[in-house]
Amino acid sequence: MNVFIGVMIPFIGTTLGAMMVFLLKKNINPSLEKILLGFASGVMIAASIWSLIMPSVELSKEKYTIFWMPVCVGFLLGILFLVLIDCFFPTTNNIKNKNLKMVLAVTIHNIPEGMAVGVIFAGMLSNNSILTLAGAFSLSIGIAIQNIPEGAIISMPLKNIGYTKFRSFVYGTLSGIVEPIFAVITLVLTGIMSPILPYLLSFAAGAMFYVVVVELIPESINNDENNLTIFGLSIGFLMMLIFDLSF
Repeated sequence: MNVFIGVMIPFIGTTLGAMMVFLLKKNINPSLEKILLGFASGVMIAASIWSLIMPSVELSKEKYTIFWMPVCVGFLLGILFLVLIDCFFPTTNNIKNKNLKMVLAVTIHNIPEGMAVGVIFAGMLSNNSILTLAGAFSLSIGIAIQNIPEGAIISMPLKNIGYTKFRSFVYGTLSGIVEPIFAVITLVLTGIMSPILPYLLSFAAGAMFYVVVVELIPESINNDENNLTIFGLSIGFLMMLIFDLSF
């Protein structure tokens, strides 16, 4: 039951964010959107470091002589994975296609987040002393927190280009359904995943870093009010840092 709840928490976060389409009459205020994107970036950076990279380092020290190798290789493979994904979905200037591309891009980029949750719960189930239930829930809740503004940022623009509120909500929600799906797939393959757990943890971290650098931060940066993005990023990073260190 704990694993089921932990796997579903990120998807619940996306759903709550997508529900904003029913509560807000207009699009998200640009200033608020900057803060939310920065906040999501800060949460993902902190979660990548403390919930994924650091456990990967500790596990590598137990398994490998050159302990930094799995961390670096996994991290680079995570980035390369999303670079290749983006090569198949080039950007477009058409507003409607751009918004639909964002839905597809976020859906694809949620895959490594789902894998991250599955990997850390798989490690916890293997009775690994480094990966605890509290740590697994910490990562899951952190991803859910950053999924809330992500769900809203997807659903609101779709409503503004002509989609019904319900259809916009469905698209926003479905962008997060891949997370529990890939978390379960990872859990099912626990026996296979265990020997390469350090690689998988850092792979998920690399993929999440890519999303922050290529998708979230550029989306929030322009020629004015960039301090709002930094403010949101700092709050998200520190909140997730405190959350991780506390549990």
